[in-house]
Amino acid sequence: MLVSSNPPNTVLSSSPFPARRSRIKVKMKPNYTIPGREFQPFEALNGIGDLARTGRFAAWLLDQFGVLHDGKQPYPGVISTLEKLAISGAKMVIISNSSRRASITMEKMESLGFDSSLFLGAITSGELTHQYLQRRDDPWFAALGRSCIHMTWNNRGAISLEGLGLQVVENIDDASFILAHGTEALGRSNGDPLPMSLEDLEQILEGCVKKNIPMIVANPDFVTVEVRALRVMPGTLGAKYKKLGGNVKWMGKPDKLIYESAMQMAKVDASDCIAIGDSLHHDIKGANSTGIQSALITGGIHADELGLTDYGEATASTAIEALTSKYGAYPSYVLPAFKW
Repeated sequence: MLVSSNPPNTVLSSSPFPARRSRIKVKMKPNYTIPGREFQPFEALNGIGDLARTGRFAAWLLDQFGVLHDGKQPYPGVISTLEKLAISGAKMVIISNSSRRASITMEKMESLGFDSSLFLGAITSGELTHQYLQRRDDPWFAALGRSCIHMTWNNRGAISLEGLGLQVVENIDDASFILAHGTEALGRSNGDPLPMSLEDLEQILEGCVKKNIPMIVANPDFVTVEVRALRVMPGTLGAKYKKLGGNVKWMGKPDKLIYESAMQMAKVDASDCIAIGDSLHHDIKGANSTGIQSALITGGIHADELGLTDYGEATASTAIEALTSKYGAYPSYVLPAFKW
């Protein structure tokens, strides 16, 4: 095992930010299709109010990073938009690939200035991971042992495994599975994280795959928006492990499980929901596979790919079409920002 004292190289690229009003022009095209499902061309909107006024959707499943906030502050106009949605009677659920527990997510939202009473609650990838490891009523989880290699956070705060009855090990030979909560450190048996580079964590995975050790990814995101940068998330480690031939369990978007949990919380079915997100691979593809209508916010993680420099900037329909085809994920609606 190689250990590096250098901080992980996780900043990928810049992202846009000062707000300005804009419009997206609608361009019609042939229906999209993916195996087993057909999609109509997306409709471009100026704001969320256009959808809310239709009264079509009882439940709104909202991604947080890249849609509601940038990790440090809400995006312009988001809080007033949420308040207007609440007045319209919308049931709002935060649906996030965060590796944190749902309660921590809601505390974070409060600290950023959001009124948590506007939401029914939060469903996070980390919460689902904790519940499934605790209950072990799913056959895949029931087959796991109790010892794990824990990949976690360091600067962002290591994630506690309290209440799960797990033994954190540092030797691959002693591990029954890998638990990926973060990309900055390796958990140690004394509870203190050992800072490691992404490359060193990937080297550990190379050793694990030779022993057929299964991996749980408690945050399937590849990257997330954080202030003015994109940062590497545990999904990158999961993708690496899968490429190596490893057995990977994804505990969040685009898997159906997290959407179904959110619908249970809101007591609705797929036809009554709309999912709002900024990731085509995670938010939109997950909604597609679950049969839920979706809206893509273009000012999030795809901003660089779309050539955007300002938050809320308009995007040519042809550029969005090309990107949706690239990812094989098809939104029902497209908006530059989560604004009324």
